[in-house]
Amino acid sequence: MSVNYSDGDTGRELGPEALLRATEKMYRDAAMELAAATEKVRQGELGEAKAAMQAVKDLRAAFQMVMDERTRVDKLRKQVAGVAGSGGELDFAAARAEIGRRLARLRDAGHGG
Repeated sequence: MSVNYSDGDTGRELGPEALLRATEKMYRDAAMELAAATEKVRQGELGEAKAAMQAVKDLRAAFQMVMDERTRVDKLRKQVAGVAGSGGELDFAAARAEIGRRLARLRDAGHGG
């Protein structure tokens, strides 16, 4: 299963991991803007308070996008690995029962000759 997203600016197709990396970059950029604006506010440049508030909003939005994409990527990885829906756990009781059924069939089939 392959899910791709379109990059709105260039029209390129992005896979979920590429989109996650792009989102994480955007998150880091917003964090850097927030740190710079916060430092200017500490130095007394109150005009930067508006920029700091916008950076906080951008950071929250980017964080939400990162978490959503991580969830999607993890889900896709599980689907590709074939463990989606099973919780990733082995059911030893079911495996033991299946082995027992197969052994019983072999016993019932006899020597075949």
